[in-house]
Amino acid sequence: MDAKGRLVIPGETRARHNLAAGSVVVLLDSPDGIVLMTREQLKRRVREDFQGAGMVDELIRDRRRAAQAEDAG
Repeated sequence: MDAKGRLVIPGETRARHNLAAGSVVVLLDSPDGIVLMTREQLKRRVREDFQGAGMVDELIRDRRRAAQAEDAG
């Protein structure tokens, strides 16, 4: 990191991840440290994390249980 806070990414790493001048990257501050990703890499990771989660189905089940409990009194 230089005095202006700019990071230098080695050429080999830039080439491997198709990064060029002006490429948009996302910096994540995680409990394990700093993670730097392209937008596409982040989108893939989020999709993988939520794949099969069935969040909508789970929400519907929760709402039905709550409605049944309310109806039961």
